[in-house]
Amino acid sequence: MPQISRFSLRYNRSCSATIVALASVLVWGSASAQTASTDASTWTLGGGVSVIKKGYRDIDRDVLPLPLISYESKWISASVPTLDVKLNSNENLSMRLRARYAGDGYDTDDSPFLAGMDDRKGSIWIGGAVIWRPQFANLSAEVLHDVSGYSKGVRAKLQVNRRFAFGTFGVTPRLGVEWVDSKYVDYYYGVKTSEVRAGRGFYQGNSTANIEAGVRLDYSIARRHTVFFDVRSSRFGSAIKDSPLVDQSSETGVSLGYIYRF
Repeated sequence: MPQISRFSLRYNRSCSATIVALASVLVWGSASAQTASTDASTWTLGGGVSVIKKGYRDIDRDVLPLPLISYESKWISASVPTLDVKLNSNENLSMRLRARYAGDGYDTDDSPFLAGMDDRKGSIWIGGAVIWRPQFANLSAEVLHDVSGYSKGVRAKLQVNRRFAFGTFGVTPRLGVEWVDSKYVDYYYGVKTSEVRAGRGFYQGNSTANIEAGVRLDYSIARRHTVFFDVRSSRFGSAIKDSPLVDQSSETGVSLGYIYRF
Protein backbone atom coordinates (compact mmCIF):
# COMPACT_ATOMS: atom_id res chain seq x y z
CA MET A 1 0.00 0.00 0.00
CA PRO A 2 2.78 2.53 0.76
CA GLN A 3 4.21 1.81 -2.69
CA ILE A 4 0.92 2.83 -4.32
CA SER A 5 0.86 6.05 -2.30
CA ARG A 6 4.40 7.00 -3.32
CA PHE A 7 3.61 6.28 -6.97
CA SER A 8 0.52 8.50 -6.80
CA LEU A 9 2.46 11.45 -5.41
CA ARG A 10 5.24 10.99 -7.95
CA TYR A 11 2.72 10.78 -10.77
CA ASN A 12 0.99 14.01 -9.72
CA ARG A 13 4.28 15.90 -9.54
CA SER A 14 5.29 14.55 -12.95
CA CYS A 15 2.03 15.81 -14.44
CA SER A 16 2.79 19.31 -13.13
CA ALA A 17 6.32 19.21 -14.51
CA THR A 18 4.98 18.05 -17.88
CA ILE A 19 2.83 21.17 -18.00
CA VAL A 20 5.92 23.31 -17.48
CA ALA A 21 7.68 21.58 -20.38
CA LEU A 22 4.68 22.09 -22.63
CA ALA A 23 4.69 25.82 -21.90
CA SER A 24 8.16 26.03 -23.42
CA VAL A 25 7.68 23.75 -26.41
CA LEU A 26 4.20 24.79 -27.50
CA VAL A 27 5.05 28.48 -27.71
CA TRP A 28 6.82 27.48 -30.92
CA GLY A 29 3.87 25.38 -32.13
CA SER A 30 1.46 28.28 -31.69
CA ALA A 31 3.86 30.81 -33.20
CA SER A 32 4.25 28.64 -36.28
CA ALA A 33 0.50 28.47 -36.73
CA GLN A 34 0.27 32.24 -36.42
CA THR A 35 2.26 32.69 -39.61
CA ALA A 36 -0.78 31.51 -41.55
CA SER A 37 -3.66 33.80 -42.47
CA THR A 38 -5.39 35.21 -39.38
CA ASP A 39 -8.72 33.92 -40.79
CA ALA A 40 -7.47 30.31 -41.02
CA SER A 41 -7.96 27.66 -38.34
CA THR A 42 -5.18 25.14 -37.79
CA TRP A 43 -4.54 22.18 -35.51
CA THR A 44 -1.23 20.71 -34.39
CA LEU A 45 -0.85 17.28 -32.80
CA GLY A 46 2.21 15.38 -31.68
CA GLY A 47 4.22 13.95 -28.84
CA GLY A 48 7.67 13.53 -27.42
CA VAL A 49 9.72 13.33 -24.24
CA SER A 50 11.12 15.96 -21.90
CA VAL A 51 13.83 15.94 -19.22
CA ILE A 52 13.49 18.63 -16.54
CA LYS A 53 15.80 19.53 -13.65
CA LYS A 54 14.33 22.01 -11.19
CA GLY A 55 16.59 24.07 -8.95
CA TYR A 56 15.46 22.69 -5.59
CA ARG A 57 18.07 21.04 -3.39
CA ASP A 58 18.66 17.30 -3.93
CA ILE A 59 15.73 16.97 -6.35
CA ASP A 60 15.92 14.35 -9.12
CA ARG A 61 15.55 14.92 -12.84
CA ASP A 62 12.16 14.07 -14.30
CA VAL A 63 11.90 12.17 -17.59
CA LEU A 64 8.37 12.78 -18.80
CA PRO A 65 6.03 12.03 -21.71
CA LEU A 66 5.22 15.12 -23.73
CA PRO A 67 1.77 15.18 -25.39
CA LEU A 68 1.48 18.13 -27.80
CA ILE A 69 -1.71 19.74 -29.04
CA SER A 70 -2.51 23.29 -30.17
CA TYR A 71 -5.28 25.15 -31.99
CA GLU A 72 -5.08 28.50 -33.79
CA SER A 73 -7.89 30.61 -35.26
CA LYS A 74 -8.72 34.27 -35.81
CA TRP A 75 -9.85 34.74 -32.20
CA ILE A 76 -8.38 31.82 -30.24
CA SER A 77 -4.88 30.49 -29.64
CA ALA A 78 -4.87 27.38 -27.45
CA SER A 79 -2.10 25.00 -26.46
CA VAL A 80 -1.61 22.97 -23.32
CA PRO A 81 -1.29 24.77 -20.92
CA THR A 82 -2.13 28.22 -22.40
CA LEU A 83 -5.37 29.75 -23.69
CA ASP A 84 -5.34 33.13 -25.45
CA VAL A 85 -8.34 35.18 -26.56
CA LYS A 86 -7.25 37.63 -29.26
CA LEU A 87 -8.61 41.12 -28.76
CA ASN A 88 -6.93 42.59 -31.81
CA SER A 89 -4.76 40.59 -34.18
CA ASN A 90 -3.07 40.91 -37.56
CA GLU A 91 0.09 39.56 -39.15
CA ASN A 92 2.33 41.97 -37.21
CA LEU A 93 0.62 42.66 -33.88
CA SER A 94 -1.61 40.64 -31.57
CA MET A 95 -3.12 41.78 -28.23
CA ARG A 96 -4.56 39.04 -26.04
CA LEU A 97 -6.21 37.98 -22.81
CA ARG A 98 -4.22 35.02 -21.49
CA ALA A 99 -4.82 32.17 -19.07
CA ARG A 100 -2.04 29.68 -18.25
CA TYR A 101 -1.39 26.86 -15.83
CA ALA A 102 2.17 26.78 -14.45
CA GLY A 103 3.43 23.69 -12.61
CA ASP A 104 5.79 25.56 -10.30
CA GLY A 105 6.57 24.21 -6.85
CA TYR A 106 7.07 20.77 -5.33
CA ASP A 107 5.70 17.95 -3.21
CA THR A 108 7.50 17.43 0.08
CA ASP A 109 8.63 13.93 -0.93
CA ASP A 110 10.39 15.24 -4.03
CA SER A 111 13.59 15.62 -2.00
CA PRO A 112 14.77 14.58 1.50
CA PHE A 113 15.72 18.20 2.11
CA LEU A 114 12.07 19.26 1.67
CA ALA A 115 10.81 16.99 4.47
CA GLY A 116 8.72 19.03 6.89
CA MET A 117 7.82 21.66 4.26
CA ASP A 118 4.27 22.24 3.10
CA ASP A 119 3.58 21.36 -0.54
CA ARG A 120 3.87 24.26 -2.99
CA LYS A 121 1.20 23.94 -5.67
CA GLY A 122 1.02 24.94 -9.30
CA SER A 123 -1.33 27.82 -10.17
CA ILE A 124 -3.57 29.27 -12.84
CA TRP A 125 -2.31 32.65 -14.05
CA ILE A 126 -4.49 35.20 -15.86
CA GLY A 127 -3.57 38.50 -17.48
CA GLY A 128 -2.66 40.13 -20.78
CA ALA A 129 -0.12 39.54 -23.52
CA VAL A 130 1.20 41.29 -26.63
CA ILE A 131 2.97 39.65 -29.57
CA TRP A 132 4.75 41.87 -32.09
CA ARG A 133 6.35 40.52 -35.25
CA PRO A 134 8.63 43.07 -36.91
CA GLN A 135 10.77 41.77 -39.76
CA PHE A 136 13.86 41.12 -37.64
CA ALA A 137 12.33 38.96 -34.84
CA ASN A 138 9.26 37.95 -32.83
CA LEU A 139 8.75 39.92 -29.61
CA SER A 140 6.33 39.01 -26.84
CA ALA A 141 5.34 40.42 -23.46
CA GLU A 142 2.94 39.25 -20.78
CA VAL A 143 1.81 40.23 -17.28
CA LEU A 144 -0.02 37.54 -15.28
CA HIS A 145 -1.58 37.25 -11.82
CA ASP A 146 -2.02 34.06 -9.77
CA VAL A 147 -5.78 33.58 -9.48
CA SER A 148 -5.57 30.19 -7.74
CA GLY A 149 -4.83 31.93 -4.44
CA TYR A 150 -1.65 29.99 -3.61
CA SER A 151 1.14 32.52 -4.09
CA LYS A 152 -1.18 35.45 -4.98
CA GLY A 153 1.81 36.73 -6.92
CA VAL A 154 2.47 38.58 -10.16
CA ARG A 155 4.87 37.67 -12.97
CA ALA A 156 5.89 39.62 -16.07
CA LYS A 157 7.93 38.37 -19.02
CA LEU A 158 9.63 39.78 -22.11
CA GLN A 159 10.97 37.44 -24.81
CA VAL A 160 12.54 37.71 -28.25
CA ASN A 161 13.08 34.88 -30.74
CA ARG A 162 13.78 34.40 -34.42
CA ARG A 163 13.73 31.35 -36.67
CA PHE A 164 16.54 31.00 -39.20
CA ALA A 165 15.58 28.70 -42.06
CA PHE A 166 18.03 26.55 -44.02
CA GLY A 167 15.82 24.68 -46.47
CA THR A 168 13.80 22.15 -44.45
CA PHE A 169 15.94 22.75 -41.35
CA GLY A 170 15.35 25.59 -38.88
CA VAL A 171 17.13 27.08 -35.85
CA THR A 172 15.24 29.30 -33.40
CA PRO A 173 17.27 30.95 -30.61
CA ARG A 174 15.36 32.81 -27.91
CA LEU A 175 16.17 35.05 -24.99
CA GLY A 176 13.88 36.35 -22.28
CA VAL A 177 13.66 37.89 -18.84
CA GLU A 178 10.91 37.14 -16.32
CA TRP A 179 10.26 39.29 -13.27
CA VAL A 180 8.46 37.67 -10.33
CA ASP A 181 7.24 39.58 -7.29
CA SER A 182 8.01 38.95 -3.61
CA LYS A 183 4.80 36.94 -3.06
CA TYR A 184 5.80 34.48 -5.79
CA VAL A 185 9.35 34.07 -4.46
CA ASP A 186 8.17 33.79 -0.85
CA TYR A 187 5.63 31.07 -1.68
CA TYR A 188 7.79 28.88 -3.92
CA TYR A 189 11.22 29.49 -2.37
CA GLY A 190 10.56 30.85 1.13
CA VAL A 191 10.77 28.96 4.43
CA LYS A 192 8.11 29.66 7.08
CA THR A 193 8.90 29.66 10.80
CA SER A 194 7.01 26.36 11.14
CA GLU A 195 9.27 24.81 8.45
CA VAL A 196 12.62 25.76 9.99
CA ARG A 197 14.95 22.80 10.60
CA ALA A 198 18.65 22.32 11.24
CA GLY A 199 20.37 23.49 8.03
CA ARG A 200 17.15 25.13 6.77
CA GLY A 201 16.65 28.58 8.22
CA PHE A 202 13.78 31.01 7.92
CA TYR A 203 13.70 32.71 4.54
CA GLN A 204 11.38 35.40 3.17
CA GLY A 205 11.60 36.11 -0.54
CA ASN A 206 11.94 39.37 -2.42
CA SER A 207 11.08 40.20 -6.03
CA THR A 208 13.67 39.19 -8.60
CA ALA A 209 14.26 38.60 -12.32
CA ASN A 210 15.24 35.35 -14.02
CA ILE A 211 17.11 35.27 -17.33
CA GLU A 212 15.90 32.62 -19.78
CA ALA A 213 17.67 31.34 -22.88
CA GLY A 214 17.03 28.48 -25.27
CA VAL A 215 17.37 27.16 -28.79
CA ARG A 216 15.10 24.96 -30.87
CA LEU A 217 16.14 22.88 -33.86
CA ASP A 218 13.42 21.66 -36.22
CA TYR A 219 13.45 19.53 -39.35
CA SER A 220 10.53 19.06 -41.77
CA ILE A 221 10.62 15.43 -42.81
CA ALA A 222 7.55 16.00 -45.03
CA ARG A 223 5.09 18.80 -45.80
CA ARG A 224 3.10 18.52 -42.55
CA HIS A 225 5.52 16.47 -40.45
CA THR A 226 8.21 18.04 -38.25
CA VAL A 227 10.61 16.77 -35.63
CA PHE A 228 12.28 19.09 -33.12
CA PHE A 229 14.88 19.26 -30.36
CA ASP A 230 14.66 22.00 -27.75
CA VAL A 231 17.02 22.96 -24.91
CA ARG A 232 16.41 25.73 -22.39
CA SER A 233 17.87 27.19 -19.21
CA SER A 234 16.49 29.72 -16.73
CA ARG A 235 19.11 31.43 -14.57
CA PHE A 236 17.65 32.43 -11.21
CA GLY A 237 17.72 35.94 -9.82
CA SER A 238 19.50 36.56 -6.51
CA ALA A 239 16.35 36.31 -4.35
CA ILE A 240 15.81 32.73 -5.56
CA LYS A 241 19.49 31.69 -5.52
CA ASP A 242 19.73 32.88 -1.89
CA SER A 243 16.92 30.57 -0.79
CA PRO A 244 18.08 27.63 1.41
CA LEU A 245 15.81 25.39 -0.73
CA VAL A 246 17.96 25.96 -3.83
CA ASP A 247 21.36 24.44 -4.56
CA GLN A 248 21.68 25.43 -8.23
CA SER A 249 21.79 28.72 -10.06
CA SER A 250 19.41 27.63 -12.82
CA GLU A 251 16.63 25.31 -13.97
CA THR A 252 17.14 23.34 -17.20
CA GLY A 253 15.03 21.37 -19.64
CA VAL A 254 15.52 19.33 -22.81
CA SER A 255 12.70 18.20 -25.11
CA LEU A 256 12.52 16.01 -28.21
CA GLY A 257 9.38 15.42 -30.21
CA TYR A 258 7.30 15.16 -33.37
CA ILE A 259 4.38 17.31 -34.53
CA TYR A 260 1.83 17.05 -37.36
CA ARG A 261 0.04 20.13 -38.71
CA PHE A 262 -3.43 19.68 -40.18
